[in-house]
Amino acid sequence: AVSASCRAALQRPGNAPPPQSPEDDDRKVRRREKNRVAAQRSRKKQTQKADKLHEEYECLEQENALLRREIAKLNEELQQLSLALKEHEKMCPLLLCPMNFVPGLRPDPVASCLPR
Repeated sequence: AVSASCRAALQRPGNAPPPQSPEDDDRKVRRREKNRVAAQRSRKKQTQKADKLHEEYECLEQENALLRREIAKLNEELQQLSLALKEHEKMCPLLLCPMNFVPGLRPDPVASCLPR
């Protein structure tokens, strides 16, 4: 003999759920509302995170541009100083003085090679 609840379950077509009691309906409504609020909170948090990342990206882009300008400026300064050094080497009395290439001790190699 099949019980009444089993018969009712067997008579329902497909996977239809059993009839809900008012308490089950209330629980379902509360669960859906809670889920809706949680999903809303999650989307808000995700949006805030994306906004923060975008703001950080903008700051890093600005810093990167500033550093690139500084690199260009320093490279230009390096070229100017290298050119100045090259010009100086052509007439530097210390580099042209043969005394600087003689091995041994000299009291003051700079003074002995400077023009008098």
